[in-house]
Amino acid sequence: MAVAHIDKDSFQKEVLEQKGVVFVDFYAEWCGPCKMTSPILEELSGEMKDIKFVKVDVDQNPDLASLYSVFSIPTFLVFKDGKAINQFVGAMGKEGFLAELNKVTA
Repeated sequence: MAVAHIDKDSFQKEVLEQKGVVFVDFYAEWCGPCKMTSPILEELSGEMKDIKFVKVDVDQNPDLASLYSVFSIPTFLVFKDGKAINQFVGAMGKEGFLAELNKVTA
């Protein structure tokens, strides 16, 4: 399943009203590290069927970025049942993402 691109209008429905775990990637088109992590997240979204993966472009959604204190990108937030339970910043390899996700799904 591909990582869905969402915006401030769909964030409520796609993230806050979702049951279970939602992984949100705050990124920008011009961000090099964001481009490096994108294929890793696509791969994880195909492997981890019980987690929903979405992306938010900070340039197009500055209000959302501000609301969640996204000051540098990429920033990743993990929501569970509509509540932010984990936030981390910076590009990492697949193992790093798995470690962060295992914290909230274990």
